[in-house]
Amino acid sequence: MTIRQQLIIRVPARPQPVQPMQWREKGGPKCIPAGALAGAQISREGVDLLLKGGARVRAKLDRCPPLDYYSGFYIRPGLDGRVCQDRDTIRVRSGGSCEIDAFKTLVPAGRK
Repeated sequence: MTIRQQLIIRVPARPQPVQPMQWREKGGPKCIPAGALAGAQISREGVDLLLKGGARVRAKLDRCPPLDYYSGFYIRPGLDGRVCQDRDTIRVRSGGSCEIDAFKTLVPAGRK
């Protein structure tokens, strides 16, 4: 009498990690309509604003490290309903604020 025992361990293939999207800055608008803002993402270079329709604009901050904005922030548009560079500020929940120095339009790095 022969007894055989077999153990099979299935190891699924790991999916390839998704490479983070690389962005390239181009000239940007001086102002953005506040109603066009859909979200935001913190980056090393500033605060990336996600606009309705899928466009991205980076708010370059005047001598403020963007890492301070991870806990959340507020943007108050001017009376004209727009957020403008060299005029408006981004305020953090802790009370600090930083002026928006410039806006840069973001495009995927592989595209012109």
